[in-house]
Amino acid sequence: MEVELMRYMLMRKADPITEAGELPGQGVLEAMADYNHRMLEAGVFVTGDGLRPSREGCRIERRDGQVRVTHGPFAETRELLAGYSVLEADSLEAAIEWARQWPAEDGDVTLELRRYFALEDFAPGPGLDKHRAMARLPSELNVHLCFPGNCREAMACYAEVIGGRLEALITYGETPAARDTPPERHDRIIHASLNIRGRRLMGADMAGDCYQAPQGARVHLDYETLDRAEAVFNRLAEGGEVTLPFGATFWAQGFGMLTDRFGVPWMVGCQTGQCPLSEEESQP
Repeated sequence: MEVELMRYMLMRKADPITEAGELPGQGVLEAMADYNHRMLEAGVFVTGDGLRPSREGCRIERRDGQVRVTHGPFAETRELLAGYSVLEADSLEAAIEWARQWPAEDGDVTLELRRYFALEDFAPGPGLDKHRAMARLPSELNVHLCFPGNCREAMACYAEVIGGRLEALITYGETPAARDTPPERHDRIIHASLNIRGRRLMGADMAGDCYQAPQGARVHLDYETLDRAEAVFNRLAEGGEVTLPFGATFWAQGFGMLTDRFGVPWMVGCQTGQCPLSEEESQP
C-alpha cells in the first residue's frame, strides 16, 4: 500500500546574527549540505533556501482598503525567518525527527515546523472547485526510459553521475509479471526510479523484441555552475557519442548534446535561456 506523504515547512527563525547579514562559515555550509543530502537520499527533501536580512525586504499591509508598504529592517527578530526547508514525510513525528537533526554547527537555533494545507482539508463548494480547476495539472512530470536489458547498470550510472536517490529497482521476478516472463529474464528491471529533487527519471527493460532506441526526445539537465554542467556532460559522454560539444552558446553559458553508452540522448546546460554574450558580440 502506498504511503501518503504530507508536506511540511521547516522554518529557521532569524536571530541577531542572521539579521546582521553575517554569512555562515564553510563549516556550517558543509554541515547543511550534508544534512540536505541525507534528506534528499531519504526522499524527504523538496527544496530549501536561506533568506537575506529583513533590512532588504518589506511588508505589505492592507488596512481598511488601503495598502501600505513598510521597508525593513524590523525589530521583532524572533518572529522573522532566516530560511526554510520544505519536507515530505508520512507523519508529523517523522518530520520532527528530521528537524531534530538540524546541524549543530548552526549553533543555538529556533525551528518551527508547519504542515501545508491540502485541498482535501477544505469543505466542498464553488471556492474549492476553482482551486481544483487550477490544480488540474499533473502532480508530477517524469521521464521514462526504455532499455534492452541494461537498465540496472544505466540507472546505477545515472545515480552516481547526476545524484539523487535510486528509490526503486524492481525486477520482473519480484512482481506478478514473473508468471508470464521466462525465468532467464526474471532479473531484468520492470521498474526503476531515480528521485532527483522530487522529479523522477524512471526506466525499465523491455520484454522480448519490444525495445526501440529512443528517437525524437532528449533528457535535459540544467545546472547553476558551469563546472558542474561540464563535468556531468563529460561523464555521460564516456563511451557514448557527442552530438554537440559542450561550450558557450547564445542561449546558455554552456550547453552540449550527446547520446550515452546506453543509447539515451541528453542535453546538458548551464543556466539555459540566459545569454552569456555581450551586446557587441551578439550584434550581426
